[in-house]
Amino acid sequence: MKPIHVVATKWVGAGLVGLMLAGAVQAGSHGDKQDIVDTAVAAGQFETLAAALEAAGLVETLKGEGPFTVFAPTDEAFAALPEGTVESLLEPENIEQLQAVLTYHVVAGKVMAEEAMSLDSATTVQGQDITITTANGTVMINDATVIQADIEASNGVIHVIDSVLLPE
Repeated sequence: MKPIHVVATKWVGAGLVGLMLAGAVQAGSHGDKQDIVDTAVAAGQFETLAAALEAAGLVETLKGEGPFTVFAPTDEAFAALPEGTVESLLEPENIEQLQAVLTYHVVAGKVMAEEAMSLDSATTVQGQDITITTANGTVMINDATVIQADIEASNGVIHVIDSVLLPE
């Protein structure tokens, strides 16, 4: 069970989009896919991510052409952060920190799960690398587990994760 890391040099600063993409599961039932943000909002389990993207001014970026790969934490993942963390990040004076956290969840380009499993690491839009490991069919992004993969949107793909990724 060797860890496999993904290296992607074109990660887009759409960390916030990654969070919103997790909701993309319900989009596109008639062939017309919604963008990452709309997909995440429609899913109903990314309300915190959506609020964070709005507060960080990243909604329009993630609604852009892309493509983006977003590792989207659920509302439960945000709730598991230490008390007061989300509220603090949403304060206007912490916008740069919030943007860094959100863009750390986004990689430039469309990386489907099968491709990601063959990589060791990837560079996020935020600029730091994330580690990708695979064991027994489970994909980990740093310490977060991918709980739903390959939710396609018109401008990329969302992989839902069970915890929030925090840059160093």
